[in-house]
Amino acid sequence: MSENKTRVGVAVIGAGGWGKNHVRNFDAIPDCDLLYVCDRDEKILGRFSHIDTKRVTDANIVFQDPAVHAVVIATDAPTHVEIASAAIAAGKDVFVEKPLSLTGETARRLCGEAEAAGRVLMVGHLLLYHTAVRALKDLVDSGELGELLYITAHRLNLGVVRQKENAWWSLAPHDLSVASYLFDAEPVAVSANAGTFLQRERGIEDVVFANVEYPGGRLAHVHVSWLDPHKTRRLVVVGSKKMAVFDDTSPDKKLVVFDKGVEPPSALTYEEGVTIRTGDIRIPALRMQEPLRRECNAFLDAVRTREPALADGRSGLAVVLALEAGSRSIAQGGARVTVSTDSPAQEKS
Repeated sequence: MSENKTRVGVAVIGAGGWGKNHVRNFDAIPDCDLLYVCDRDEKILGRFSHIDTKRVTDANIVFQDPAVHAVVIATDAPTHVEIASAAIAAGKDVFVEKPLSLTGETARRLCGEAEAAGRVLMVGHLLLYHTAVRALKDLVDSGELGELLYITAHRLNLGVVRQKENAWWSLAPHDLSVASYLFDAEPVAVSANAGTFLQRERGIEDVVFANVEYPGGRLAHVHVSWLDPHKTRRLVVVGSKKMAVFDDTSPDKKLVVFDKGVEPPSALTYEEGVTIRTGDIRIPALRMQEPLRRECNAFLDAVRTREPALADGRSGLAVVLALEAGSRSIAQGGARVTVSTDSPAQEKS
């Protein structure tokens, strides 16, 4: 029961944009105390006058309060490292919205700081806590889909155009984290091409097409854009036995399983070719929960148990390294760039 859980004192830093949803959730969770909402903008803080919490503009006030056990950082991506590092140094457990940082070097350093201090470091890979993604993972792990071959991901919309990060860094972390979760492996190489149309003077890419390689010859194709007429949030998973589609924009068909596949004969001849197999289409019944509420509770559980969360710092580092490799590939006109957890990505001919 929730009343028997150790209460956790929480502060949210960065309450505009997505941060306001963290404030809403942590304020509503019964076994934690939202002690602070911190933002540099007084107008943003004024939106939370109805909540029984302290509202401050200086994060140092949060760090100095021993009643705060855990800090949620939902500020702009370029500020993540500085704030998270200060929070860890102050002895706080830390949740950082994606991406963890903007370079592999700083992401690796944050992981090292958290591990050395014995602090929880969790990253906002929201889709890992989506009911449909968890169900999709169960399908993969059970073997129902067969051998997992490749994934295609489309994350498109005509929406928020950011000025401090491009579409690759803003949107692709979602799909990279899910692909690694389903493959149960980290990317080994990235080839990416991008287009810059709306902010050419800033050099900020609006659309990216990326091929991400995983061990065993498995592939993920990731297409992200904030310059598209359709809002699309779709992931197609192709296995050797069955295929599945996760469509986050569908109101009633979040996950669909297709009993479709290709069966080559044991001794392939020109006349035989391959056999296309088409079977039933199944829509699993899912009991949907807000992914962010599940993510917030997972962070609180990690704080209490000291066990790494599914989206821990190291998973955030792996995503940053893949993003970094993609950026280098874009700069090299689509060259294949290897991803390493031991050293920065290097161009490979």
